[in-house]
Amino acid sequence: MTRVAIQGATGYTALELMRILLRHPEVKITAITSRSERGHVTSVHPSLAERLNLSFENLSAEELGKRADVCFCCLPHVASMESVPQLLAAGLKVIDLSADYRLSDPGVYEQWYGHVHTDPTRLGSTIYGLPELFGDQIPGQELIANPGCYTSTSILALAPLLKAGLIEPTGIIIDAKSGVSGAGRSPKTNLLYCECNESISAYGVGTHRHQPEIEQVLTASSGNTVDVIFTPHLTPMDRGILATIYASPTNNVPAGVYLEQLGGFYADKPFVRVVEHLPKTKDVAFTNYCDVTVRTSKDRVIVIAALDNMIKGAAGVAVQNFNLICNYPETTALL
Repeated sequence: MTRVAIQGATGYTALELMRILLRHPEVKITAITSRSERGHVTSVHPSLAERLNLSFENLSAEELGKRADVCFCCLPHVASMESVPQLLAAGLKVIDLSADYRLSDPGVYEQWYGHVHTDPTRLGSTIYGLPELFGDQIPGQELIANPGCYTSTSILALAPLLKAGLIEPTGIIIDAKSGVSGAGRSPKTNLLYCECNESISAYGVGTHRHQPEIEQVLTASSGNTVDVIFTPHLTPMDRGILATIYASPTNNVPAGVYLEQLGGFYADKPFVRVVEHLPKTKDVAFTNYCDVTVRTSKDRVIVIAALDNMIKGAAGVAVQNFNLICNYPETTALL
């Protein structure tokens, strides 16, 4: 039995984590933390009534190290890089769900996040926790940088085609739409019901922080310098991501060739489904699956991918990483 702590346990991702871990046969959740909330977990997450009997505490890393073996760090960026070194020093293995350890270059981090990284020596050596690409590097690691939801969708859709040289690595356009839960639980004006209901809006155009992360991982996995234009949209639904991606082919081949490459690449990957139909967010809602397909039109390859931003885009892949770190079957608690 592995003892698990969740740091920053009041958010949507933490709730999904607890729901998954409560059905994990090898896990006991032993601590949940918050810097602002106190009281029983049900004061924030009523759906956990009679399922988890813990209260929010403001625990130090040393205290967490005495209670747990693995910590899921659900803190926001900047706060996470302050906490992670302390958690590691306390003997915990850490799965970090923020963006603080995803980028390899501290200068790139500072440029896109507006903060100097205070733990730069771990950048570039921390494994990026996308098991479909880097699963063989995850077992035994002490720190995993859990990927984001937009990045997972985009990378899973593109990596096999780039690696096979079937599409050009530059001029890729990623048009992605996410449910409102992707913006987190903190109250913001643009997330009020009357603001986002019955309205779709683009945001972070040309400036979104996931763009360098997508380019970095695709460059590393394909061996070619990848350049993308990434535009996210806020969509009036609770959860889900749909990405429609446009790329130029390197050769004029039928759409079936691209599907065959995707199918072969993910043949032994349990959570990527290469499908012939056009994926929808409802197809993957409340699951750890990413559905991917390909079409061709004129001189473009169009890759379409969908996943649940709260599960495969956050909590579910975090549990995949946990299973690999702890030598449990990768699919445990996720099917």
